[in-house]
Amino acid sequence: MPRSVNSVASRARRKKILKRTRGNFLSRKNVWTVAKNTYEKGLTYAYRDRKRKKGNFRALWIQRINAAARQYGVTYSQFMGLLAKNNIGLNRKVLADLAMNNPQAFEAIIKSVNK
Repeated sequence: MPRSVNSVASRARRKKILKRTRGNFLSRKNVWTVAKNTYEKGLTYAYRDRKRKKGNFRALWIQRINAAARQYGVTYSQFMGLLAKNNIGLNRKVLADLAMNNPQAFEAIIKSVNK
């Protein structure tokens, strides 16, 4: 019996990856081995940067909270310490949003922890 290699499935698998590498430069879009390597490396970068994105946002929130808190004469670390001491459970994302979009509410929080 002749060997069957299922070229339909193989071609479909290749087409799927070549479709996802469309828009890349030179042979990265249409040469199978180069496109496959490009695609796999792109997935690696995507996985890494999904993790990195969380740290980037945390750093941004800290910078925004620090800038807003310093307007009232308190550093970021002092402010976070006062929040913990007063059992105020607002996270950095919410605090940064208040600092940017609702300065009156942020000022009220600063005043409540400074008492």
